[in-house]
Amino acid sequence: MASVFSLPSSSFLCPLKTKRFRTTFQSLHSSPKPFLINSLQLKELDPNIPEPVQTFWKWLCDEGVVSAKTPVKPGIVPEGLGLVAKRDIAKGETVLEVPRRFWINPDAVADTEIGNVCTGLKPWISVALFLLREKWRDDSKWKYYMAVLPESTDSTIYWSEEELSEIQGTQLLSTTLSVKDYVQNEFQKVEEEVILPNKQLFPFPITLDDFFWAFGMLRSRAFSRLRNQNLILVPFADLTNHNARVTTEDHAHEVRGPAGLFSWDLLFSLRSPLKLKAGDQLFIQYDLNKSNADMALDYGFIEPSTSARDAFTLTLEISESDDFYEDKLDIAESNGLGETAYFDIKLGQSLPPFLIPYLRLVALSGTDAFLLESIFRNAVWGHLELPVSRANEELICKVIRDACKSALSAYHTTIEEDEKLMEEGNLSSRLQIAVGIRAGEKKVLQQIDDIFRERELELDELEYYQERRLKDLGLVGEQGDIIFWEPK
Repeated sequence: MASVFSLPSSSFLCPLKTKRFRTTFQSLHSSPKPFLINSLQLKELDPNIPEPVQTFWKWLCDEGVVSAKTPVKPGIVPEGLGLVAKRDIAKGETVLEVPRRFWINPDAVADTEIGNVCTGLKPWISVALFLLREKWRDDSKWKYYMAVLPESTDSTIYWSEEELSEIQGTQLLSTTLSVKDYVQNEFQKVEEEVILPNKQLFPFPITLDDFFWAFGMLRSRAFSRLRNQNLILVPFADLTNHNARVTTEDHAHEVRGPAGLFSWDLLFSLRSPLKLKAGDQLFIQYDLNKSNADMALDYGFIEPSTSARDAFTLTLEISESDDFYEDKLDIAESNGLGETAYFDIKLGQSLPPFLIPYLRLVALSGTDAFLLESIFRNAVWGHLELPVSRANEELICKVIRDACKSALSAYHTTIEEDEKLMEEGNLSSRLQIAVGIRAGEKKVLQQIDDIFRERELELDELEYYQERRLKDLGLVGEQGDIIFWEPK
């Protein structure tokens, strides 16, 4: 993956700016019904709620998704719009259920007019085309849902060049630009292979900006942790906001429920992960494993007070020009790694357990290369979990520290300057994201540098392979001196 601000690297440390980008991601009735809404349900809504949201709520009521017993409703909240409790809600109580016929996923697309031309496309692309088509159609069965979808979020994919300049030097910038290149390339292919040849199905212009809008909606609103569901939009449920106070993701479920008089169908069931009082906002946890950079890219916000969200990814690789490339690759693959390995390092947490052994492996050279011989193959990883030699340990310290210093030099502000900006406040939402991301990355880089600086200071005190081997053979005394036997 291309790096925006490339760094000089050794033969085994990839440029630190490159961040992985993972692309992991029943029709309704055809004739509209009149709205049959209980007047009390209408009065429950805050009159300040935008009209499209009120109309959307009426639609949900008319379709039977919402009833008088539904314990949550749309409300004006600090995040803008969310779901609030109408009454006290117990922890783990079901707060909403949405029938499968309202889900938007690849299966739903397959049942529409564009289903045939979407066969074989990436799931997210087929759903993106579906969203764009339904957004354009005046007679869409989903028009009330489409009307409440935002035109954009604060995701970095929507930032201007000036705004992106505020994350200069960060992995988030290189990831964002890589994602934008990816989406643009996918759009060019789908435009040529699907959209233009099927103008009767897409009789409206679809621009790259439109495609980015659909991509952003899917990244920010799709549920992906349901059984057998890799990508699913659930109208109503996706009004729920994220909060760091929620420390579990076990709140969304597929359950069997009544779909009609004589049949049962799947329901999307959402439970409250917290105990709520009437008027409290319903929160869920979007993803416990995402870093702040991931959150900024996908959702358009970060958790500046959660240090575990601050992360930096070290990308290491075994160079094909390495004299021992095949042997090293075989050892790496035998231990669940590969030619390239990614290690996410989080602020305030220890290094990933396989990072140091992998570093020692790719740095093996000279007299240390005897560990690569086949007789050591089954035990070599155990040897790599401990210092191999002073030269090997010194090399990995130097390479990592040099890379950290180079990466830190690419930022246009210091940690102290960023912290001062955050203390002063009055930052726009996007600038707050930028400052938080670059400060967090720099803190993690400083942490990595400190770890390897301390390791450098301990090089003379560490016990290396040869010393351990002599001890195993009983050839080293208690004081570390080598024992010699005089012949009798």
